Amino acid sequence: MITAQTDKALLFRSLHDCASPLALANAWDVASARVIEAAGAPAIATTSAGIAWSLGHPDGEASSAGHVAELVARIVAAVETPVTADIEGGYGQDAAGVGETVTRVLEAGAAGVNIEDGTRPPAEFRTRLAAARRAAERAGVPLFLNARTDTYLFGLGDPATRLKDTLERARGYVEAGADGVFVPGVTDPATIAELAAGISVPLNIMAGPGGPDVAELGRLGVARVSLGSAVAQAAYAATRLTAQQLYGTGDYHSLTDAITFSELNGLFLGRH
Repeated sequence: MITAQTDKALLFRSLHDCASPLALANAWDVASARVIEAAGAPAIATTSAGIAWSLGHPDGEASSAGHVAELVARIVAAVETPVTADIEGGYGQDAAGVGETVTRVLEAGAAGVNIEDGTRPPAEFRTRLAAARRAAERAGVPLFLNARTDTYLFGLGDPATRLKDTLERARGYVEAGADGVFVPGVTDPATIAELAAGISVPLNIMAGPGGPDVAELGRLGVARVSLGSAVAQAAYAATRLTAQQLYGTGDYHSLTDAITFSELNGLFLGRH
């Protein structure tokens, strides 16, 4: 049966194209999601770190499947675009637990999920991906399953063989059911190009200051570009600057470029 969620999942899948990379400014709450959508985003991706911080937790699976699913449901209800959820390692003690998390996020209306291997052995992570894929199949949703590998982000293994190890992990993750592979921590264009050439599914790279821009990443073969927690970090930096000015010099010049009350409030009118 074709549903609105199915349509959004298929649309989200189609957006992964290196000719015009899917650029994602990750959201951490409903307001940030609405602001990002209003800026022209074709899809909304969440950031686990931003969500954790907003809930008073550190990043690293200190949140719960329930917290994340509830937030995803709120965001899905507030935006028109597809929503993909960062579920860290799956919020489960084992593969079955990951499947339960994916089921909850699907029930919340997600079109995609992002799951990371972290320091888990690749074989164990493959079982988690397979459980996530089975949960999506049971739900009848063409969920885009993005498998993140942290070989570069965490500097895992021997630097001399890191590219080879990453490509081997990627192949195994695709065989387990991944629709895309996310390799954060890479900024070197030559390495990115080799990753894109060696991975058979859309490649996702985390972007940031000093690295290639979206157009250049597309030319290197990248189909999806994420900002991760950086948008939330920038928002909190603005908060800190304003507080430092207020309690230091007593002025509030940093508020000059703030979104107006009427514009921000207008993003929610008629949506409750």
